[in-house]
Amino acid sequence: MPTVRQLTTALATALQAVYPEAEAASIAAMVMEHVLQMSPLQRRMRAGEEVAPAMVEQVTAVQARLVQHEPVQYVLGVAYFAGLELEVTPATLIPRPETEELVALISAEQHGQTDLTIVDIGTGSGCIPIALQQALRPQRVVGVDISEAALEVARRNAARYHSPVTFVQADILTQEPAAVDAGSVAVLVSNPPYVLENERPLMRRNVLDYEPATALFVPNHDPLLFYRRIGQLGQRWLRPGGALYFEINEQYAAELVGLLQEQGYTTVEPRQDIFGKDRMVRATKNG
Repeated sequence: MPTVRQLTTALATALQAVYPEAEAASIAAMVMEHVLQMSPLQRRMRAGEEVAPAMVEQVTAVQARLVQHEPVQYVLGVAYFAGLELEVTPATLIPRPETEELVALISAEQHGQTDLTIVDIGTGSGCIPIALQQALRPQRVVGVDISEAALEVARRNAARYHSPVTFVQADILTQEPAAVDAGSVAVLVSNPPYVLENERPLMRRNVLDYEPATALFVPNHDPLLFYRRIGQLGQRWLRPGGALYFEINEQYAAELVGLLQEQGYTTVEPRQDIFGKDRMVRATKNG
């Protein structure tokens, strides 16, 4: 029987057909820790232990899916976000590190605030509203998504962490959810679709072939489609002084700032991610 080290190395080597060496090694470690129910430290300390045949079979089955470019998060059924272990399925986007940065920004700026109502549009797995509920303990949190299948996943994630988030199905381009009262919202946040259709050839197969296109792409002729609509909703939903937060396509930071200023928002500011790219915008409702 192979040892933990040998099986990890063999998996990482096989994955180099799909991923760069460092990424393949990271994914292999994640798989082994998940299958063997070990922490990273345990995996290293027990590297010389033999792996039971049933566990080897599990790793082999996972490998067969990974080499077809299926994302490891979908294969394992979990993604890690802001200290949470969340269920993900092909109905939900896989949470990204830049979205964690958005949550960290909101948590830092809203820390200590009382009587908070938070609304997240395009909630997917529920990662944003659940993380914000855990961090800020707001009075009310609402997550909105067009996909009922995604909302089913979000509800399970919220239940796991005993997070009282209200999830609502709606197409925000054509509907205004009744669950949100005008002038009641302190924080409106969204990571909406922002990848242009003509950027498809630049994307990797593990995204294109598996993640939900409706959560990724916008028409080439209207890259700010969702931001414009959410900005309009924010003018009705946000209370005076309420804050609007977006994750963005860095190409359109200046355009989005201009759009939000035209809509009447003040203190409209792009914010950089850890790589110095404009990946967030925050704004305040006047008044």
